[in-house]
Amino acid sequence: MRSRSTILFSILITLTVGLFLLDLAVGAVNIPIRDVWAALTGGNCSRATEKIVLNIRLIKAIVALLAGAALSVSGLQMQTLFRNPLAGPYVLGISSGASLGVALVVLAGLGSSIGIAGAAWVGAAGGVVLLVITAVGQRIKDIMVILILGMMFSSGVGAVVQILQYLSKEESLKAFVIWTMGALGDVTSGQLLILVPSVFAGLLLAVLTIKPLNLLLFGEEYAVTMGLNIRRSRSLLFLSTTLLAGTITAFCGPIGFIGLAMPHVTRMLFQNSDHHVLLPGTILSGASILLLCDIISKIFTLPINAITALLGIPIVVWVVLRNKSITA
Repeated sequence: MRSRSTILFSILITLTVGLFLLDLAVGAVNIPIRDVWAALTGGNCSRATEKIVLNIRLIKAIVALLAGAALSVSGLQMQTLFRNPLAGPYVLGISSGASLGVALVVLAGLGSSIGIAGAAWVGAAGGVVLLVITAVGQRIKDIMVILILGMMFSSGVGAVVQILQYLSKEESLKAFVIWTMGALGDVTSGQLLILVPSVFAGLLLAVLTIKPLNLLLFGEEYAVTMGLNIRRSRSLLFLSTTLLAGTITAFCGPIGFIGLAMPHVTRMLFQNSDHHVLLPGTILSGASILLLCDIISKIFTLPINAITALLGIPIVVWVVLRNKSITA
């Protein structure tokens, strides 16, 4: 089992590095891999190639790498916490909170000085969702009640967003719809200085929750008998997921299916339920798949969400059919 995991990790690392370089090479102007490598290492390449790689494509590739890892890990956490294979990173209403923040700026014109990313951050990761869900998690023992309340919160916020859409002007509505399609290339170098530490903080918290996640695989009652502090563990998981999914949603828009599908792909590859294996495996598989989606979206000039949906939907369908066959 250990040798299998080692081989798979080696393959995933190689695949991720290869797709990262390919993502830098593909675009409106295709650049040979050797020139991409030269631009990254300070080798011999043209000034124009160096500017394209370092000033334009590198930031987008880093965002794709981080977004894939962050969404996949947050999806893994939520699936384990709620013991629901169809739970994803947005189950807590993070996407809805971000949408409300953006809608207030774009559609209602309130607080436009903070920008779209800032508004989404306030709505998703800046405190609204985190405070509500954490407060609920401290008071309610049944995790399924928290899941239902999260869905209700998401639906309520979604209703407010729909009202704002109905009342907004055509130009504002178009800008909001474009944001909902997701984009990896809108992050600036200044925003990257916020995105990177936020994602790494979320991943660090995820590492700290590996033992609680393994205990939660057997149910909360078993975890409590093994000495797990459920309230503290929930708070850490909520904080980690909010940092990971909330940050990516704030800067890239709501990117779908990656967080839902990639944990299942990782489980299938490693045939293991230990989060010491699943967590790094999910980071690598999520990062590599979103890099691949970015490459495809650039080749066909399509929104990133269209590509992630086309790749993710078959996996979700497979999960549903597989679970139905098991329970039948």
